[in-house]
Amino acid sequence: MPAIAAILVALIALLHIYIMLLEMVWWDSPRGRKAFGLTPEFSKATRALAANQGLYNGFLAAGLIWGLVHPDPAFGWQVQIFFLACVGVAGLFGAATAGRKILFIQTVPAVIALLVVVLG
Repeated sequence: MPAIAAILVALIALLHIYIMLLEMVWWDSPRGRKAFGLTPEFSKATRALAANQGLYNGFLAAGLIWGLVHPDPAFGWQVQIFFLACVGVAGLFGAATAGRKILFIQTVPAVIALLVVVLG
């Protein structure tokens, strides 16, 4: 079970690196506009806000990676729990305020990973 937990945590970290890139690098590009359903005018006007949002997603990914590579497994486990919970809460807020699909893209995978980490 610990290997499955580590794989799930790594996948959630990779997801948040991708979201970070979408928000910080590709927001005002066809890729970013398609991912978020944006018009060119809106993506240009909100580029700085999206970059800020992307930075937070990068922090979530960094925390998950930190939890995976920490030399003390007990502390690493706690870090993973904390950051998976943060991802879950962020996903709930995003689903409530921005769009329900965030629930399935962000929250559900984080909660599954959290359960596997806790039970592992």
